[in-house]
Amino acid sequence: MKASTTENSGQALHEPPLPPEPEKTRASAFGEKLNVVISNLPPDQITLAEIRDLVGHEGLLLLAAFLTLVFMIPVSIPGVSTVFGAGILLIGLCRLFRIPLWLPKFIAFRRLPADKLRAGLIQGSKWLHRLERVSRPHRMNRLGGTGLADTLNSAALVFGAGLLMAPFGLIPFSNTLPALALLFLSIGLLQRDGLCILLGHILNVVTLIYFFILIAGGGVAIHEIIQYFRG
Repeated sequence: MKASTTENSGQALHEPPLPPEPEKTRASAFGEKLNVVISNLPPDQITLAEIRDLVGHEGLLLLAAFLTLVFMIPVSIPGVSTVFGAGILLIGLCRLFRIPLWLPKFIAFRRLPADKLRAGLIQGSKWLHRLERVSRPHRMNRLGGTGLADTLNSAALVFGAGLLMAPFGLIPFSNTLPALALLFLSIGLLQRDGLCILLGHILNVVTLIYFFILIAGGGVAIHEIIQYFRG
């Protein structure tokens, strides 16, 4: 019996170790979390505070990424861009000044249509799955680092949220472009993927240019109308 035990021990010692299981990326984990949240949405209405609780406490960036998905389709849901944009704005400010997240009551408990959010999230999740396929952790790592890079990236979240809240909700892509910038920034910071972060910054600039064209074009149109009525 002793010899058998010794022999088995010797075999166990010489057996090669099992390879470690591949680690899931944070983006993939977020995709799974998204499916759980969608399935748990109430049938009628929901608040930002309830969405925060459904997403969980994995981090502010996870919540910011979640709040962008409903804008991935060029359809406006009344009130959502203000509430979700303000939520992302506060998340960016909390990261910028390194303080805990605080949501004022008029933002946290404003009721939103859960059925429309569900449909928007299902459509928007397609963007997340595309981003999961191209995102790579620790690519161009300096852009996702600490210090000045982190400050600039947090400021970009604040800036993008401000663009998302701009009063152009009925104009096509006026919510989609800044939301896409915020999604790239959030997933890029979660994954430490510098390329995604860079794309987020670029999309912020593209959105700013798009809004400038809208404002300039609107100004010209108003001027022409005034001139027409003046004869």
